Amino acid sequence: MYRNLIRRKPLLAGLVCLSLVFSHGAVWAEDVNVYSARKEALILPLLQRFEDQTGIGFNLITAKADALLKRLESEGRSTPADIFITTDAGRLQRAKDAGVLQPIDNPTLAARIPENLRDKENYWFGLSQRARVIFYAKDRVDPAELSTYEALADAKWKQRICIRSSGNIYNQSLVASMIEAHGVEPTEAWAQGLVANFARKPAGGDTDQLRAAAAGLCDIAIANTYYFGRLVNSAKDDDQKVATGLGLFWPNQAGRGAHINVSGAGMTKYASHPAEAERLLEFLVNAESQTWYAEVNNEYPVVNDAKISATLASFGEFKGDGLNLTHLGENNRSAVQLMDRAGWR
Repeated sequence: MYRNLIRRKPLLAGLVCLSLVFSHGAVWAEDVNVYSARKEALILPLLQRFEDQTGIGFNLITAKADALLKRLESEGRSTPADIFITTDAGRLQRAKDAGVLQPIDNPTLAARIPENLRDKENYWFGLSQRARVIFYAKDRVDPAELSTYEALADAKWKQRICIRSSGNIYNQSLVASMIEAHGVEPTEAWAQGLVANFARKPAGGDTDQLRAAAAGLCDIAIANTYYFGRLVNSAKDDDQKVATGLGLFWPNQAGRGAHINVSGAGMTKYASHPAEAERLLEFLVNAESQTWYAEVNNEYPVVNDAKISATLASFGEFKGDGLNLTHLGENNRSAVQLMDRAGWR
């Protein structure tokens, strides 16, 4: 289901904002049109700030990532979209491969976003970072036992690990990063060992894995950091109990670093408002926008001059994998295939 939310600059004094539905080719001059797989609450306030500060209006449609990509493909030249926002470098690469994005030669984006957090050919750009790390039950696991993702295939973790299914793009990208680091065959052997250590058949999202570890269904959970941040900041007693019962461990700190991924955006191939689209992308990576994002969704900024939230600071400093995230998309098919062969369902 698409959520259509169109904000307009008033054309006449007193004209109220209207909620409309896009029709193919229905583009309003000087507005930037955004398709976003990020939830409305995580993009709308920034678009409103952008409009207030630049005078450029916006039109926003939100939906699931795959549905929006299919919509862009089917609309082709008739798409009203100027910007496509989605989560995970794997999905961003799918959009590039589908031919719905165009490269941008923008000095501001190139200067502000580290090279590893944007497409090698500048088809997409990271807007926020998240890490996929190890969480452990404090009462059952000594963090001194933990070290790397690779070590989770050790037999000592048999029936002790909770993780999402192989259909989850976050897991696919984790495996894709290991393919880049080690090659297909060693990564497949690791995946087989990991599967042998599952405490249960994969089910649910990242938060479900964290809850399972806190409830004693497993001792280790693999999840993105921002899901844990939501529990830490929750006003619910049950969430607080989960958060206090778990510890966060940064893997691979003596080696390549913890696995990093992004939410990101690109300009659509047939953007009708390229100048406005570039202005919006520049706005999304200024220090103010990046700080807001870190506060609201507990995701790490992609720029160096933005502040992180107190919650993120409490997670401690860490070394992140400097791998260019384009490789996550390039290795996605191999990752999915080896996960299937390893019995990761």
